[in-house]
Order: sequence, then structure tokens, then C-alpha cells
Amino acid sequence: MGIIYKIVPRSLWVEAEKTAVFDGAPIDHQDGYIHFSTAEQVAETAALHFAGQGDLLLVAVDGARFGEALKYEASRGGDLFPHLYAALPLDAVLWVRPMPLGPDGHHVLPDLKA
Repeated sequence: MGIIYKIVPRSLWVEAEKTAVFDGAPIDHQDGYIHFSTAEQVAETAALHFAGQGDLLLVAVDGARFGEALKYEASRGGDLFPHLYAALPLDAVLWVRPMPLGPDGHHVLPDLKA
């Protein structure tokens, strides 16, 4: 289990930084786990669930840190998505980068390999 990614509104991330734990966005609370994407899934996740939203961050997380709390489960189109059944301690975060809207209205993803 490698790096997984979470798209987060900046305001929620600022709150998480105060406690060093991210316990999820409203959709995560509703579903009972924190939604993540793989590198191959993040662009489509942004387009489908965050279209037109500004002030977003992309958070890269070390998925190997979570053991059985991280499950890959079938979701959109049968693809396996990483779901974290625990809070996210910020010490598992590898980096946080802005995801601005480009001139075409789509999000500009940071380099996931850097």
C-alpha cells in the first residue's frame, strides 16, 4: 500500500492542523470512513466530486501506516478505492499542496511524483 491522496477544502485542513488529526469531511462522517484516491483516481475524483470548488488542497498520505484500518473497496465503476476506517494523524502526511482551478475551470493537480 503506497501513497494515497485526499482532496480537502483548505478550511477543514486548517482545523486539522490545530489538533494534528484530520477526522474527515462531512461526506466521510456520513459514510463512516475517510475517502481517499490512488494516483490514478485523483483527477477523476476532483472532476466528479469537487468540480468548480476553489481553495482545495491535495494531501499525500503514507497508506502503509494504517494496516487493517485502510481497506480498498469497490466504488465508482468497480474500481477499488482506499477507505480509512480511522482518523488521519497528520504525522502520516507526506505533503500538502494546493489544487487551484485552472483557466478552464478544472483543477490543476500538483506533480504526484515529487
